[in-house]
Amino acid sequence: TGKIMESTGGPYLNTAALTSPVGIARLLQMTFGCTTFSLVAHRGGFSAAYGTFCMFVWTFCFAITVFIITCEFTHLHSCLSLSWGNFTAAFAMLATLMSVTAAVIYPLYFVQVGCYPIGCEARDFRIAASVFAGLLFVAYATEVFLTRAKPGQVTSYMATISGLLKIVQAFVACIIFGALVNDSQYGKYVATQWCVAVYSFCFVVTVVVVAFSVTGKTALLWFPFERSVVIYTFGAVLLYTSAAVIWPVFCFDSKYGSPRRPGLCAKGRCPWDSQLVIAIFTYVNLLLYVLDLAYSQRIRF
Repeated sequence: TGKIMESTGGPYLNTAALTSPVGIARLLQMTFGCTTFSLVAHRGGFSAAYGTFCMFVWTFCFAITVFIITCEFTHLHSCLSLSWGNFTAAFAMLATLMSVTAAVIYPLYFVQVGCYPIGCEARDFRIAASVFAGLLFVAYATEVFLTRAKPGQVTSYMATISGLLKIVQAFVACIIFGALVNDSQYGKYVATQWCVAVYSFCFVVTVVVVAFSVTGKTALLWFPFERSVVIYTFGAVLLYTSAAVIWPVFCFDSKYGSPRRPGLCAKGRCPWDSQLVIAIFTYVNLLLYVLDLAYSQRIRF
């Protein structure tokens, strides 16, 4: 008797996970994500691969965000074999890219001005879903802005510009792969097959770098991780430079391909369109790798 009952809530719950600026951003992500896919599932509707992709993005991001909030609020993340700072930074960047893609695709393919033939109610639901999809992107972009590495700050690798760029590079590579499998005729020449090998090799190594960072296993490597990443980035710049030269020549030069879009090409099934998308995003990824190489000389993590 006479014992004072100790509070069991304080030490075990992290209220800052909900009240900090990052925590508020995550609560908004959860709210906007749930609202978006609920509006679409209830009345807005979706179809085909584009609609399925959008629904996957919203449900996937919602589920991982709930997981992150739960782990941080209950301190369960300390029980996971993850580098939590790297994991949350990597996911925030990935969710930003995925959500902005869905925020563009859904209204582009499903929103219309008139009511016919889906009806005014369904149209209004689709417009509302598009608005919340845009707000979801803003919420994830806000988290990336808040958690990014500040100049002179020693932080997780994935929170640095170089680490964030790794996520963008992998995402752009996925766009390239999507165009490759869409009747791009990449097997026509050995040179274009070399470009595919470049895209595949750089994507795999980039994903491996992200995976080692997120799992916190970089210390187990027998070689210096930081130096190896910089060397790889330099190699990726050289490889993408070769692809940036070879792909346009063998696709758009009159000797090997067509400098202009063929008039009989069907919309959505034209190899020339896929080749153009690949060429554009090859230059995008080349620029990203160059920026990555430049920033990697300035960071400490």
